[in-house]
Amino acid sequence: MEFFYILLGLCIGIFSGFFGIGGGFILTPVLILFGIPPLSAIGTSLMYSIGTSVSGVAAHLRYKNIIWKTAAVIGFVGVLATQVAHPLVVWLEKIGYDDTIIPVFYILLLAYFALSLLYKQSKHNKSTESGERQISFSLVKAVFIGFTGGFISTTLGVGGGFVMVPLLISMMNFPSRKAVGTSLVSVFLIVTAGFLTYAASIQLDYKLGILLILGALVGTQLGAKLTTIYSNEQIQKYLGALYITILTSVVLKLFNFDKAGLGVITIYVLTLLFLFLKETISHTKRKTSTS
Repeated sequence: MEFFYILLGLCIGIFSGFFGIGGGFILTPVLILFGIPPLSAIGTSLMYSIGTSVSGVAAHLRYKNIIWKTAAVIGFVGVLATQVAHPLVVWLEKIGYDDTIIPVFYILLLAYFALSLLYKQSKHNKSTESGERQISFSLVKAVFIGFTGGFISTTLGVGGGFVMVPLLISMMNFPSRKAVGTSLVSVFLIVTAGFLTYAASIQLDYKLGILLILGALVGTQLGAKLTTIYSNEQIQKYLGALYITILTSVVLKLFNFDKAGLGVITIYVLTLLFLFLKETISHTKRKTSTS
């Protein structure tokens, strides 16, 4: 079972480095599907997200995908938001609604961002790749993105990147690659604050978290490298498809089809990993033939 958790951490780490998410966005519902209580799943996912974000930032730093001013503002505001959200989560657990409210919150957010990425954002990429798009910094927008990401991070046990990446793209005109790198810096600040809050109030399975992080250290490096192969538009489409996959699994969980939900996630992960491998091989062959 220990090897399985390392492998799970590796796979989610690849998605973290590729999509700019802490990884908890995928890990939290997976852990819940495995029967781990929601609050414990949230705390473990936040711990895991610290590892993936650090590794991811190191990788994206090499590719110059980080806008530090924006990342600092979003991260600082996000940390403040985590302190607002934590009492709400504890209260939901006390009244017995955490098993219902948290999944429903997931569904609403996933549906919105899936539609946003798949149907509304494609027009932004037709004439703008990473070097051509003009990024527009706005303090008000950065504060909004940071608060939204931080609040959702603590409420759902995620890094907040799955919210911040599409918001950076749509609201501040970020190319996908720079949205990914910038998001990971903010994710690190936010999940660290969120994790410390949970660690002080509930008992966590630290061994499980460490096993997941061991896999993530390798996976995030691979995922970041993949962003140099795919276009901004491709990254957004794959991310939109990921949202739909997780949304479907959570809906199935609500109707007590836990295994079916886990199967949906597994199919998507294996399919995308296969596509990543195929594209990497093709890219390597093209580079070899032109050199």
